[in-house]
Amino acid sequence: MILDQLRRRRGRALALAAGILVAATSFTLLTATVSTSRATTVGTVRKNARSAYDVLVRPPNSQTDVERQSGLVEPNFLSGTFGGITMDQYRRIRGMAGIDTAAPVANIGYIMVMSTVTVDVSRFLDSKASRQILRISPTLTAGLGTYRTSDEYVYLTRSPLTSGSSSDQVFQSDTLEKGAVDKSTQRYQLKGKYDVCFYFNRDKTEQTDFNLQLPMRPNLIAEDLSDRSAFDRDLNSWMNCQSGQGKATIDVPVSYPVLLSAVDPEAENRLVGLGGAITSGRMLTEQDKPWTLPSSKSIHGQHDSYIPALLSSSPLTAGTLNAAVERLDVGDPAELPSKLGNPTAASFVRGLHGTRVGKVGVDLSKGYRKALEEDSFDTGAYWTVGPVTYRRTSDGGLAVQAQPRQKPGLWVTNQEQRPVPYVPEENQGKQYRKVISHASTDCLGLGYCDQVDSGRLPNPFVRLVGRYDTGELRGFSALSDVPLETYQAPQVTGADPATRAVLHDKPLRPDRNLGGYASPPPTMLTTMDSITALTKSRRVPSLQDKAPVSAIRIRVAGVSGVDTASRARVNAVAGAIRAAYPRLQVDVTVGSSPAPQTVALSPSAHVTERWVAKGVALRILRAADTKSAVLFVLVLVVCALFLGQAALASVRSRRTEIGTLRCLGWSGGEVLRLVLGELAVIGLAAGAAGTVLAYALGRMLGQPDAGAKSLLVLPVALLVALAAGLIPAWLAARLGPMAAVRPPVTAARHSRPVGSVAGLAVLNLLRVRGRTLLGAAGLALGVAAFTVLLALTLAFRGEAAGSLLGNAVVAQARGADYLSVALSLLLGAAGAIDVLIISQRERAADLAVLRATGWTNRELAMLTLYEGIGLALLGGLTGAVAGLLVVLSLGQGVLHGHLLAVAGAALLATLAATALVSAALTVPIRGLSRIAPAHLLAAD
Repeated sequence: MILDQLRRRRGRALALAAGILVAATSFTLLTATVSTSRATTVGTVRKNARSAYDVLVRPPNSQTDVERQSGLVEPNFLSGTFGGITMDQYRRIRGMAGIDTAAPVANIGYIMVMSTVTVDVSRFLDSKASRQILRISPTLTAGLGTYRTSDEYVYLTRSPLTSGSSSDQVFQSDTLEKGAVDKSTQRYQLKGKYDVCFYFNRDKTEQTDFNLQLPMRPNLIAEDLSDRSAFDRDLNSWMNCQSGQGKATIDVPVSYPVLLSAVDPEAENRLVGLGGAITSGRMLTEQDKPWTLPSSKSIHGQHDSYIPALLSSSPLTAGTLNAAVERLDVGDPAELPSKLGNPTAASFVRGLHGTRVGKVGVDLSKGYRKALEEDSFDTGAYWTVGPVTYRRTSDGGLAVQAQPRQKPGLWVTNQEQRPVPYVPEENQGKQYRKVISHASTDCLGLGYCDQVDSGRLPNPFVRLVGRYDTGELRGFSALSDVPLETYQAPQVTGADPATRAVLHDKPLRPDRNLGGYASPPPTMLTTMDSITALTKSRRVPSLQDKAPVSAIRIRVAGVSGVDTASRARVNAVAGAIRAAYPRLQVDVTVGSSPAPQTVALSPSAHVTERWVAKGVALRILRAADTKSAVLFVLVLVVCALFLGQAALASVRSRRTEIGTLRCLGWSGGEVLRLVLGELAVIGLAAGAAGTVLAYALGRMLGQPDAGAKSLLVLPVALLVALAAGLIPAWLAARLGPMAAVRPPVTAARHSRPVGSVAGLAVLNLLRVRGRTLLGAAGLALGVAAFTVLLALTLAFRGEAAGSLLGNAVVAQARGADYLSVALSLLLGAAGAIDVLIISQRERAADLAVLRATGWTNRELAMLTLYEGIGLALLGGLTGAVAGLLVVLSLGQGVLHGHLLAVAGAALLATLAATALVSAALTVPIRGLSRIAPAHLLAAD
């Protein structure tokens, strides 16, 4: 009987089988895609959840209001933190249970490393001149600023430059040259030659000797600069004196602020593999401690103290010099030696007219690389800087509070009150940090301090034991990067076209401005045992004396990611530290990820900076679990109701047949078994075909285990077909013989004239309310599911996005999200189309009567189309409203910032479903137009 029924009603059986095939295949593929998407999300999170350290400990009050309110960690925090944690606190934390590595960083201060940048100007020489002077006028470009720097000179002579000394052996020179003798300059000759570089480079005062009207001769006592500012450009103006035929270079004096910090070598090696990044020399060890040379080997006095250190081989500050080159009109070349070899040399050279002959450019990093050749550095003065102060703006971004300009007193030596030489020009730029100078004691080389410096220590020298390359450090995932300023400069880029244009589409790197926004990270590393030798050698005690540690980075033992056990271990360590030292700032950084923030440095300069959002991984996993569960349920409901609707429509189309069977004596149970049996056979056939289809689609979509997952289509198709057919079969079994043969049309209470095709379409929908509601229900469900899925997808992205890890997860999950949302709408529209097609078949006789009374095919088509549009709009708008209500019931946070987008998408989905239904109705309309009215009425 069942097989016979299926053969007799092949069209309806095939349509129902197609519905089961689509629903079962869609359900299997979607659930597999959702599962795969979640697995990919979890895998991505777990792979990138752990960074260099799990817990960050900072001094009291180091957390800013912005960090506290936003759950963020400032990326450039370390360079503005100088002390605050005592050595006893560090040792106790290091010994706590559960800690694998506790790596401290004690920032000491920025010391100035002197060097020069060599500029080749050979191509600008006059090949015929016996003596000549070139001037370069450099402009420094660093970050967002440009600065005019000191003019530099080169004096090139074809005559040889020789060495010599004064008769008392007090003065020596390597730049002596014969020249035309003038009576007024004869006094300045040394063994018959002029020193052509001394007066320009060492003494520009033009002072007289012992109140006599005789200018001073060269001597070892430098000119008195106590009343000069370190930012006077004349102080840094230099002349190179060279002898040769066609080669000339200018050495521009520069200095580099290098942040000296103390670390624990063993802990640092465990944390980031510092020992593997050594490029020359050797790694620091625990045995490296400060040492003192005896007086027999001391070059500064009775005793010289030294501390060991490593120096980064990579320049961590950026800047470019671009200079105009002029060839100066020197007059008679024979007179140049005498004019350069007397006290008026500086005035003479600066007053010369020049002819521009070209331009040159050079990167400041070349000077830093030249400084790498040194192995000893002075610590006579160092500087510390404060943190940057932020505030939230009305648009949710960050703005930086500017600081006053630097005071000249910051750049004065303690002993002679002379300006510090070659202070970087960038320090005249905009200030974002407070800069403090720490002058050393006046007991260098004595081995002890007394009088005003009593109880303090002589300042030590830094002796390099090795150099390291930050690029060779152990790599960490960029998606879970945490502030690692010991080795990485902050990543800052332009946030708008204007700022990017000023930066020439390059990152904003730290420059040499100590008060600048992006400070250079620690570049020189010493040992923890060397801290006292440095901090106690300052004339004025500071916080560093008692609490020198700036931060402690902790890796917790037994942590593998953000699983429950790992989180418990990290939280236990963080809790123990908070309990022991409540005032210290303790941040759990495991599962963190960079979260770009827009920062306004000024009204015209906006940058994007990678702050670190805490707890990103855990939030993503929770959101992924919620989204996956909701997607699974909605896909199941949409597929099941689609089939239920199709089965119910099939039963309604067989009302007459079922009534006849009941009249012949069939019981309700037999009718029930007949309907379910037909659905079971159709489900098995559709499941078999769906298995093949699901396998092919799974391979196309790149799903893992596509073969195993495709085998689930067969049982799913059978179960879904039976489950969906229970209610329709039960309703069929309850139909009485007379009720089954009565048409499913609501009786009209009053006759109403109809004046248009659209009016008749509305009336038809009202006459068959059950069928109308059935068709609208499927579409309403599809649009409602579309709305809910879209809202949840946007909510998941809002929860996950904003950090690099979250953005990566969202990008990976995008395909599954869109597929789920689109198929939910398509299944709902398919159900409505199915009901409308059955409706057209039921009303074939009605349409034939209308055609027989003069209606044209076009009018009949418009009637069917209007009915479809009305039913689609009813279902779509109802579904849109229902979907929004469901989303609102889940919480206002789901729609936060997306209400208009979701509502607009729901309306667009309604219009799309309406268009889809209208397009699908063209098939039955064309089919009915080809059947003669007589045949339709005879069949009825």
